[in-house]
Amino acid sequence: MTQMPQHPATRSDLLVTMADTVPNGEIVEVLGIARGSVVRARFFGRDFMAGLRNLVGGEVNEYTKLLAEAREQALGRLVSHAEQLGADAVVTFRFSTSTVMEGSAEILAYGTAVKLK
Repeated sequence: MTQMPQHPATRSDLLVTMADTVPNGEIVEVLGIARGSVVRARFFGRDFMAGLRNLVGGEVNEYTKLLAEAREQALGRLVSHAEQLGADAVVTFRFSTSTVMEGSAEILAYGTAVKLK
């Protein structure tokens, strides 16, 4: 179970977990799917540095940072959507990614928004 970091316009008490249940909490209502997504594209500056790094090997820090930022943004949007649904928690949380076109990808955060007793 994860306590969400404080994002603008989000509650700090909304819980997000990959589990099917919330420890010490009873799910009394399923509100539906909560989701948040972002589409991010590469850009020349990162591509140039990544190309150089690819020649010598190792982690491509530019893309690692880009994807980490995209995941956080998608997660923040998921939390906002869950709040709009009136949720106390999101269970069965997952990330998914897909290529939209050459050089861009969608990061999707999704889970089941629930009310707790």
